[in-house]
Amino acid sequence: MSTRPALPCPCGGPSFDSCCGPFLAGAALPPTAEQLMRSRYTAFTLKDEPYLVATWHPSTRPQEAIIDEHEPVRWLGLEIKTALRLRKRKAQLPDVPDDHTDHDTVEFVARFKVGGRAHRLHELSRFVREPGPDGAPRWFYLDGSFPDKK
Repeated sequence: MSTRPALPCPCGGPSFDSCCGPFLAGAALPPTAEQLMRSRYTAFTLKDEPYLVATWHPSTRPQEAIIDEHEPVRWLGLEIKTALRLRKRKAQLPDVPDDHTDHDTVEFVARFKVGGRAHRLHELSRFVREPGPDGAPRWFYLDGSFPDKK
């Protein structure tokens, strides 16, 4: 696992310590699916395999390693695409507060380079909130689809 960054947070937040740092350190649980997705992106940038395993739902978690330590990936940035759609959905469902929904979807684009070549990962990720190993409700990554792939 590589060294933790000082500023800013890899996910685009103001600082690692006030954004994804507490989640990766196990000091707090991400309260929303979007925050879990951002912290997972940060974990990918830091090659934090244990965090990725712990936040991947056991029913869909791969058995093999998630990160290839020998692959020279350089993460360049994260863009959340869902913010407007989430606001629209909340407006359509005013009686369902955010903290009472146990399924969510986050659409994002992550940019990265491998071997000097730029790539983008456009994913529609599904998340579920349920009790974790300690019994506390927490968000888990389920799976994702790729809207750009035909």
